[in-house]
Amino acid sequence: MVHIQCMNATLKWIGGATSVAVLILAGIAIGGAVNADNNGQIMAAEASIQPAFVPDAALLAKAEADVERPFTVRRVLPIDGPIKYGEWHWDDKGIPDGPLLVTVDLEARVISVFQDGYEIGAAAVMLGTDEHPTPTGTFPILWKQRHNVSEKYGNAPMPWSMFLTRDGVAIHGGSEVENGYASHGCIGVPDELASRLFAIVEEGDRVVITDGKRIGVGDSLI
Repeated sequence: MVHIQCMNATLKWIGGATSVAVLILAGIAIGGAVNADNNGQIMAAEASIQPAFVPDAALLAKAEADVERPFTVRRVLPIDGPIKYGEWHWDDKGIPDGPLLVTVDLEARVISVFQDGYEIGAAAVMLGTDEHPTPTGTFPILWKQRHNVSEKYGNAPMPWSMFLTRDGVAIHGGSEVENGYASHGCIGVPDELASRLFAIVEEGDRVVITDGKRIGVGDSLI
């Protein structure tokens, strides 16, 4: 049972923490006081201007880290053992707003969904074959299509399609994610996870597909 579907969009997130770093780097400490004489003229009483504040290396490093934090793993879902075919997990309770990023590891055959660095979803996936491999790299979501069918493969249903390439590679539902099943390059996921991801992902959100890269808390997602 094989399906195929599923880049060229502008990455659109700009970290709000950038402004914090700018403020730190531009901080100036000014102290002093002024008084007015009887003629209304302003005269300095204890005016003193301190030199521009220069952050030390530790403070600067923290500011830079805060900017990158949304793309650093801050939590992984507590899943016992390897994820089995057909298994999926989702927990976004109490997770702060932040940029969305999806990772797919071809070797582990697992998709993970991160929001602000917190893993909120994970599942086993169906992938391509040696003849029709799932591509690796970083892809923005090009467009979404809720009710999609593959005209090339007998109108096979591919609901909740999120397209990664112009030639049809997509993350989508509508497939049996079982051992022995494969796609023509797409990433087939359980419908329950596909519908949840489809509801929150936007055009331009990034999908990082690797082959054997393992990440944990504190590691960079990009």
